[in-house]
Amino acid sequence: MLLRVDWSVLHTLNDFLFRHDGVEDPLLFYVNASEALFVATLAVVFLAARGWRHTGWRRVAVAAVLSAGLGLAVGKLISELVDRARPFVADPGGVHLFAHHAADAGFPSDHATAAFAIATAIMLRKRGWGIFALVAATVLSVGRVALGVHYPSDVMAGAALGAAAALALWFGPVRARVDALADLLGGYCDRALDWAASRAGISSRA
Repeated sequence: MLLRVDWSVLHTLNDFLFRHDGVEDPLLFYVNASEALFVATLAVVFLAARGWRHTGWRRVAVAAVLSAGLGLAVGKLISELVDRARPFVADPGGVHLFAHHAADAGFPSDHATAAFAIATAIMLRKRGWGIFALVAATVLSVGRVALGVHYPSDVMAGAALGAAAALALWFGPVRARVDALADLLGGYCDRALDWAASRAGISSRA
């Protein structure tokens, strides 16, 4: 039953994208650029947040990165055990592939795992921005299915795994350790920025 639903949703989204170039082009661009966008955003947030008023944002960035790393590590183990072929491999004649992709195992989706780990980590600390991040993660996950590189259950499993990883780092003493690490790294970052600014003859706190 699950396999039947997987194929039904996959073909519906995949066929829709094949018939609508106006949707295909921006979605393909976003999906391909998503990793760089998420990483760049977290890096900018961490580097730009200075002073006690912005400490929370550095904790968000570090928690998001650690959550994604944990989710991806567990996902790698699961993918080795399950070894599920991607849709375009299982049905090369029936699935439209819009860009070259490696024929590796697709369960769970790495993109969905990382995106939802990051989004959930943000949601737990900054609700408004977290909602935006969850929407971005959902669009990315649906896009991966529409592009024919994942089944819906691949991205659903990835989303659940990513969210679970973020929650695991939120509860109990683990969160305190994550926050302490973020504060420590933030201190090093500030000192490095101050040193670079002094060498350039400008004020880093302007």
